[in-house]
Amino acid sequence: MALAPLRALLVACSAALVLASCSTGDDTTVAGKADSSDKLTIAVAYDQPGLGVRRLDGTYRGFDIDVARYVAKELGVEESGITFTEATPSEREKLLTEGAADLVVSSYSITDKRKEVIDFVGPYFVAGQDLLVRLTDDRITGPESLNSGNLKLCSVANTTSAQYVKDRFAQSVQLEEYPNFSDCVTALLAEQVDAMTTDDVILAGYAAQNPELLRVVNQPFSKEEYGIGLRRGDPTSKAKVTAAVRKMIDSGEWRKSLEANVGASGYAIPDPPTLVP
Repeated sequence: MALAPLRALLVACSAALVLASCSTGDDTTVAGKADSSDKLTIAVAYDQPGLGVRRLDGTYRGFDIDVARYVAKELGVEESGITFTEATPSEREKLLTEGAADLVVSSYSITDKRKEVIDFVGPYFVAGQDLLVRLTDDRITGPESLNSGNLKLCSVANTTSAQYVKDRFAQSVQLEEYPNFSDCVTALLAEQVDAMTTDDVILAGYAAQNPELLRVVNQPFSKEEYGIGLRRGDPTSKAKVTAAVRKMIDSGEWRKSLEANVGASGYAIPDPPTLVP
């Protein structure tokens, strides 16, 4: 009697194989997907000049973009096989766990909390939190100086950068949040806020775009290790991505990309970090 429901289930599952497997989720490894289809979906930032930005002509530029392309090529995927999708700070883990992206390369800080959900390859870059100010504003020399004069500090919603400054250095600073980094820069240029805070390399990208108007204070006060995010439980892909990043560093392409993307800001290019196996 129990065979009838089982037979029906097998028939339904066989029919469903035309469209999808009977299991939930996408179990294909990143490396396996690259080998089988020569295509990858990589989540990147769209509004971080120097790291990841989508230009008006639809092309993508930045250090993270270069890292993504280099890794993809080492996995056997040419640029024509890469689909870039936007990685907003609040959506990055979800993009991986739901299979909407194979990799996330987007100034993605490695944290213990995130490692409970996804895996990281890295660090491929180490940044420090800093401040971006108007070029002629000499009031702000570091995070502590934001305590005076009812100053306003801008950062992006769903990040902890501004609150970290308020909690640790400047309890009286007024915090302003905007959806995107570019909104903070616009507010800074319009003198609606007095400073913007996030990782120094991101700020350097904006300073490089506006060297006659903006500058980085160059007093970093935290350590942010960037990693490439990928789904958990995929050691083969993790090993291949790690080997690709190490090759980019050893070949000199890592430093060449940083110099091309943020060198104009005066940002001091750091030594490459040691990748954690």
